[in-house]
Amino acid sequence: MEIIKFIKEWTLPCAMVFGACVYLLFTEISFLAPVGYAVGPWFIEILPVLIFMTLYVTFCKIRLHDLRLHTWHVWMQVIRIAMAAGLVVAVKSTADPTVRIALEGAFACVICPTASAAAVVTEKLGGSIASMTVYTLIDNAVTAVLVPLLFPMIEKHADVTFMSSFATILQRTAVVLILPFICAMATRRWLPKVAKRIKDRRNLGFYFWAVNLSIVMGMTLHNIFTADISWMSMAALIFMPLVTTLVLFGIGKGVGRHFGDSVDGGQALGQKNTGVGIWLVMVYLNPVVAIAPCAYVVWQNTLNSWQLWCMEKYGRLKW
Repeated sequence: MEIIKFIKEWTLPCAMVFGACVYLLFTEISFLAPVGYAVGPWFIEILPVLIFMTLYVTFCKIRLHDLRLHTWHVWMQVIRIAMAAGLVVAVKSTADPTVRIALEGAFACVICPTASAAAVVTEKLGGSIASMTVYTLIDNAVTAVLVPLLFPMIEKHADVTFMSSFATILQRTAVVLILPFICAMATRRWLPKVAKRIKDRRNLGFYFWAVNLSIVMGMTLHNIFTADISWMSMAALIFMPLVTTLVLFGIGKGVGRHFGDSVDGGQALGQKNTGVGIWLVMVYLNPVVAIAPCAYVVWQNTLNSWQLWCMEKYGRLKW
């Protein structure tokens, strides 16, 4: 019983450790490696399904009239655009390769849109699912416009057309955000008993997210272990995201607190869809920089775990 209680209290760290252990087990043990190579791609394929289910059960708790634009939504976008533009200028201004790769890593984290599943953690922390959903839609739309504008400034050979970037991000957003929202609203309208049963299972979406996190952790280790770079560059790509995580969550909470929405503000600016960031970097920038959004996965979920622990122990957040 103590083990079960521990896992419930520290679900996200346990999910990350479990994902890391499974990855190492099926890559470092010779007779298990073939199984790992065969099954690994299948786990990556089911990630969108897990995210869909995570958001579907979360959105079943939303009422349509709760969806409205807030002032802090706009301010968060202004701040994110300013930070992304500032990092582009910083990257262009440095000649040191290690500093440049660290700044590109920070840029890759900042440019990531808000995670589709941010609403899941927001709910656990006492925030508003509806407000976070509206912000996530706005944030993904802004990202689709920012990418083709800013990426070519960092890498002149970055062949990013506006329409291809917009279409790709729109497609990803539709599958993992808009479609589960439509299905959830349809369930509330025509299958209210099913929606009520889902609502009664309060942690179901959170546990779906934990499974998703285990798979992402395996992908993170794979990217780190297969990267062929110096130890200084690796350290920069691992620890710069830590600084970025603290800055984004800190600013987000500060702005949100000004508008009486500290929890939503922190998660909106800090919890990132690193899958999109990894894809963007792999396709349009230096693929090695993809380690930064991978590391961000670890840092943001470590911070989220601490916040969840504070809520469980004290009934409020400590910052």
